[in-house]
Amino acid sequence: MTAQPDPDRQARLRALPSVDELIRAVAARGAVDAPHALAAEESRRTLAQARAEILSSCGAVSLEGLAARVEQALAALARPSLRRVLNASGVILHTNLGRAPLSAAAVEAVRRTAGGYSNLEYDLDIGRRGKRDVHAGRLLERLLGAPAIVVNNNAAAIFLVLAELARGGEAIVSRGELVEIGDGFRIPDILEQSGARLREVGATNRTRIEDFQEAVSEETRVILRVHLSNFEIVGFTGRPTRAELVALAREHAIPLIEDLGSGCFYDLAQHGLEEEPPVAAALAEGVDLVTFSGDKLLGGPQAGLIAGRPELVARVRRHPLFRALRADKMVYAALEATLREYLFERWDQVPALRMIRLSTEQVRERAEAFAGELGLGAEVVEGESLLGGGSTPEQTLPTALVRILPEAAGARSASSLDRRLRLGDPPVTARLADDALLIDLRTIDPGDDEALLSAVRAALA
Repeated sequence: MTAQPDPDRQARLRALPSVDELIRAVAARGAVDAPHALAAEESRRTLAQARAEILSSCGAVSLEGLAARVEQALAALARPSLRRVLNASGVILHTNLGRAPLSAAAVEAVRRTAGGYSNLEYDLDIGRRGKRDVHAGRLLERLLGAPAIVVNNNAAAIFLVLAELARGGEAIVSRGELVEIGDGFRIPDILEQSGARLREVGATNRTRIEDFQEAVSEETRVILRVHLSNFEIVGFTGRPTRAELVALAREHAIPLIEDLGSGCFYDLAQHGLEEEPPVAAALAEGVDLVTFSGDKLLGGPQAGLIAGRPELVARVRRHPLFRALRADKMVYAALEATLREYLFERWDQVPALRMIRLSTEQVRERAEAFAGELGLGAEVVEGESLLGGGSTPEQTLPTALVRILPEAAGARSASSLDRRLRLGDPPVTARLADDALLIDLRTIDPGDDEALLSAVRAALA
């Protein structure tokens, strides 16, 4: 039996405005200024949705309601997707939030460089084409005692090194170091794509220097040591020391490559973080090439850095893929400004370092002031901050947390309060534990304390 047309539904379809009528209605609201073509596109999209809704339900759609929908769609297009977030989670190098925030000098360097022309590849002294390496290279050599080059991230750095030094041969690596470095990227996959053959030695939890010695052959091109990134194996464990691997590499005239991951230029041992030796120490101990990130403990922009023996760095730079993986002018501007802070030992100008160097007492003082201003049963409790970002696995810093109980604040739950903070303006990320919201001011710039206080009050309201 053929279904009969629904007269009421047909009437609602006929009542839908034309595209031009809808555009005029949107313009009359005056909230969003958009070109005619864009307004027309969103109007057609909205009318198509309205037709589908009428055909599938009995709902009525008004001209004013349709205009409001178009207005909301245009406003969403006008609003940036990438937004500044207040990080109150206590994770200093938060990968999902962009890792290390840049120093004021680095931000200014990017603004100055991006807004006009620069001498990126132009030698002003001789008036001819130059190399972009010089802008960070001279500072890196001062800080590390070895030449260095820059690519777009650390995965690219280790890939490029292996493609040049180990392609067609074997790279020996401990099974316990075959880590996943984030977003599904794994060291074995990078090795395979570089053209190097992986030679695994030892066991997941324990590898000895003898395992490396027995694996060395005429096919060996490099020995690879890898930062353990975001995990830690505990219990019956072991790995060869750096000194043992340096001696083995020297004995067989094979380059020792170390992926240092987070790129520490500052001695963290004085803050109780002893698992992250500085990059310069690895080179001083005899590692031939190191690779590391620019946006982790170094506190600069996303970049991959390759440093070490001059002849090996020169070989890697000549590889055809170096150009495909190179960094742009904004990265060089930010990196150079960051490195200069290290050269002049202005540690607290680098936000990630400043957060690490904060004492528990300094954080507690701010937390108590914040809790006092907030009221609503907020209290200060002891806690821990995490370095995060693929560095110093499981190592933490003692901190003071502002603890907010949802019932005292009139909220249904800590998770609902957390959601309101995330959807606020500015968005705020905090931490949840035992149905309480925890705020760690270690990862909030002191200049943002008032903005955070306003955001929390708005969420509670």
